[in-house]
Amino acid sequence: MCGIAGWIHWQRDLRDAGIVMEKMAATLVPRGPDASGYWLSRHAAFAHRRLIVVDPAGGGQPMIRQKGNHHYVLVYNGELYNTEELRSQLLARGYTFRGHSDTEVLLTAYMEWGPGCVEKLNGIFAFAVWDSERQLLFLARDRLGVKPLFFCRRPHSLIFASELKAILAHPEIEPKIDAEGLAEIFVMGPSRTPGHGVFKGIEELKPGYCLTFNRSGLHTSRYWALESRPHTDDLATTARKIRELLEDAVVRQLVADVPVCTLLSGGLDSSTITAFAAREYQRRGLPPLRTFSIDYEGNERHFQRNLFQPEADPPFVKLVSDYYGTSHRNITVTTNQLAEALIPAMQARDLPGMADIDSSLLLFCQEIKKEATVALSGECADEVFGGYPWFHQPEAINSSTFPWMRRLPEKLKYFSSELVDYIKPEEYLTRRYLETLDEVPRLEGESSFENRIREIFYLTIQWFMTTLLDRKDRMSMACGLEVRVPFADHRLVEYLWNIPWSMKNYGGQPKGIMRLALQDVLPPEVLNRRKTPYPKTHNPAYSQAVRRLLKEVITDPSSPLLPFLNVKKLLADLERDEDFFDVPWFGQLMTGPQFLAYLLQTDAWFRHYRVQVL
Repeated sequence: MCGIAGWIHWQRDLRDAGIVMEKMAATLVPRGPDASGYWLSRHAAFAHRRLIVVDPAGGGQPMIRQKGNHHYVLVYNGELYNTEELRSQLLARGYTFRGHSDTEVLLTAYMEWGPGCVEKLNGIFAFAVWDSERQLLFLARDRLGVKPLFFCRRPHSLIFASELKAILAHPEIEPKIDAEGLAEIFVMGPSRTPGHGVFKGIEELKPGYCLTFNRSGLHTSRYWALESRPHTDDLATTARKIRELLEDAVVRQLVADVPVCTLLSGGLDSSTITAFAAREYQRRGLPPLRTFSIDYEGNERHFQRNLFQPEADPPFVKLVSDYYGTSHRNITVTTNQLAEALIPAMQARDLPGMADIDSSLLLFCQEIKKEATVALSGECADEVFGGYPWFHQPEAINSSTFPWMRRLPEKLKYFSSELVDYIKPEEYLTRRYLETLDEVPRLEGESSFENRIREIFYLTIQWFMTTLLDRKDRMSMACGLEVRVPFADHRLVEYLWNIPWSMKNYGGQPKGIMRLALQDVLPPEVLNRRKTPYPKTHNPAYSQAVRRLLKEVITDPSSPLLPFLNVKKLLADLERDEDFFDVPWFGQLMTGPQFLAYLLQTDAWFRHYRVQVL
């Protein structure tokens, strides 16, 4: 994986923009710690930071190739999983290759098929191509939004980069937010409206979209979207196809010239990825697959079963590792580490995030990076198979808002009346919810219940899944670790989208169709294990730590967070050890301690980025 940045300007000579591009690229060093590259021309400038995964000698960027009178320049962040198929097609069309990188295949694919090349790609990507003859910039982002890409329109110019921090490093961009940006932080956070960059004037290229920019202006278009159609396969065929698609996705994503591992929690999703990967390693005669798990200081004493976390992971991790013969390492995070990493995690995301759910992943990835460069993760399975509680709870299904964030009224008690009047939280939340429902691809003749379940899936994929993909990308790439997500293979997602709920929920069990497909792959204890989310700390010392830190913030007269808080209410509840949220206010994991930590991250965000409120 890598970090990319670029600047197009029609009324300025960018051959002297080296310092600006170096400054933008410097913010992306963690994404690409192994090499850097720059390309400057009269009206276009590119920068690239490289994490070497495939073809160390032949995959350098920016990559330049020529076809006729056209010179093409590419900067690319991602990984293609159908590189060899594409290479064969291009060789048959007369092209030759200097190396074996997917970078060269991608650039050649654009040279042959133009913007239509994106429809042929299987992978995770965000890339830019400059066509010097046509004076045209082309940007594209993968179908599910695994890889990030932001841009900012300016008079006569366009600036783009992998992360917000790189755009903010450009001298023409100021870190300003308006009412909508504040609503993204205090209402939608830690999620983010698709396409929204939070900072005023900064946009995100949405998943499945591409962009062209030339002297005539900027145009975006959607090249991929979910399509609803009747599912005609019977149960046995459906289960077989799911298994085939999933195993193929895992095997494809093992490609690398560097050490590969899997993240293993002992749950259904991570165990499935580990099973297919370990079996492929054995088939190839490779050393045992490396696997990694995370746990927390004191969790063996403080873990308590609840609806959202029914059982602890360690026994299942050991069972799966032993079953498949993996070389396993467990990483234990201390409470102090978890709290201290809250601010670095915010800086990795460039926004307040999922608090210690982020910081723990950052710490986890730092340790994994010492032994591997690529990891496969079970992320996205619950979104596409329907594993979350809100797919199964009538109250959540029938709610009139995002089913994982139904606690807004309780949150508003801790916000200032001035903030509430300015951003109108409930109106903003409802607007974003209804906008998303308007996009749902409907299926004529579908029952009202099936239609509602389809809505829940669409909401979850468009919002919750992208939030977790943001988290996974930023925390891992902040450590120079590439994490791949086989459950986000677009072929699998497309197939699952149209499987009726009665089949997905086979046997009345969450992800029943997935369990049926894997019945001869996983040990019974794992195959029938209840849904367990990413593990978090249950140590009361963490809650005490974030309480102490937040008290320091809200009693500091210089805190930029104070105008947005009901300080009296918040301080009173902190003093009497109020629980704040004893059940999640976002997702399955973010309860009281995570709310306090989110406020800590927000305060640090205002300070670190010197955010100006309009």
